[in-house]
Amino acid sequence: MNKLKLLSLLAGAAILGAPGLNPVRADDAPPPVKVGILHSLSGTMAISETSLRDVLLFAFDQINAKGGVMGHKIEPVIVDGASNWPLFAEKAKQLLEEDKVSVTFGCWTSVSRKSVLPVFEKDNGLLFYPVQYEGEELSKNIFYTAEAVNQQATPAVDYMLQQGKKKFYLIGTDYVYPQTTNLILYKYLLLKGVPIENIGGGFRKDDAGKITSAGKYVPFGHTDFQQIVADIKQFAASGDACVINTINGDSNVPFFKEVVAAGLTPADCPVVSFSLAEDELRSMPTKDLVGELGCWTYFQSIKTPANAAFLKDWKAWLETESYPGVIKAKRAVDSPMVLSYDGVYLWKAAVEKAGSFDVDKVRAVLESGAITFDGPGGLITMQENHHATKNVYIGETKANGQFKILETFDQVKGEPFLLKGLDEKLAAAK
Repeated sequence: MNKLKLLSLLAGAAILGAPGLNPVRADDAPPPVKVGILHSLSGTMAISETSLRDVLLFAFDQINAKGGVMGHKIEPVIVDGASNWPLFAEKAKQLLEEDKVSVTFGCWTSVSRKSVLPVFEKDNGLLFYPVQYEGEELSKNIFYTAEAVNQQATPAVDYMLQQGKKKFYLIGTDYVYPQTTNLILYKYLLLKGVPIENIGGGFRKDDAGKITSAGKYVPFGHTDFQQIVADIKQFAASGDACVINTINGDSNVPFFKEVVAAGLTPADCPVVSFSLAEDELRSMPTKDLVGELGCWTYFQSIKTPANAAFLKDWKAWLETESYPGVIKAKRAVDSPMVLSYDGVYLWKAAVEKAGSFDVDKVRAVLESGAITFDGPGGLITMQENHHATKNVYIGETKANGQFKILETFDQVKGEPFLLKGLDEKLAAAK
């Protein structure tokens, strides 16, 4: 055996125990790197999360076609959280302790993220989280490409105030993201001069009379919105109201069906949705939703060379891929999908700059503020606080299920902690 061959084998042996790396193959090619996908592929959240799996597979195939990450091809390990939050934690443990993935891309709901967070912290895993969320959290093991509240909810409220809206009805699914977001918005609206009687949906108070929750909430999978929409219609009778919608999953379908049946139009009372985008609109009667609003850090209708190239490549991939369960026809792209895609490329750039798949080394590079990606939604930069700087867009639904962009906020920094500052400002204003 010659010296070069011996050195090659020794180098291969040295990385056998590295997380996410399979043994060296006989042809001496670098071993593949295991990467986790943790999403709900069944249950009430599958309407949203299956597309995140698909776009991740697309990104992996793109990267593999160009040589992989530091020469290592990505090997996806896909698990189904099944819209079952305790199961998410079990699947995270499987990915980290059995499959030994180098990184995981996953979760949609905040309750699923909070379920897996202690697992990632215990095993020092790395999770990229791509979906708008309530903030008030910072874990050294999670990087949030997701929209923070100041990159979606508060810009949307500011826009509605600019449009002359004076009343805000808050409605959402009964879990941490809508509850916390709407509590932030309640305080934000008060600071903007909106009186408490103009904030609809109801309030919950503690024993001391302090408001701890604002808005109307329904369980996952809820379908009966007749009474709620009747309340909204009465609330909006003055003509200067809007709805802030944080309903998640397939409950959006019966909610908007009832809105249309009640004769509420965007001219009467526009609905601004934070968990309803192009992908979900595929399954809805969009001709009845023209004029309803969304606020995201990406819309498919963005006119840039980067987005045009992304959409062209995505379409070509759908025509040729052979993964089980990927639907090829009538596909759309939305912000959570793009933020998943961006996360893969941010991770790749950090690994290559670190020269290692080691979580601690990759984390240090991501925290440096030097890792950027010119993605389909514009430039995205990972911040020291594990959140991202990116563009924010307000859009209006069109009959074809796309959005007409009404306003753009350039390069907004993600700020996860808002509640304390709002409380201080409200106290000072008394």
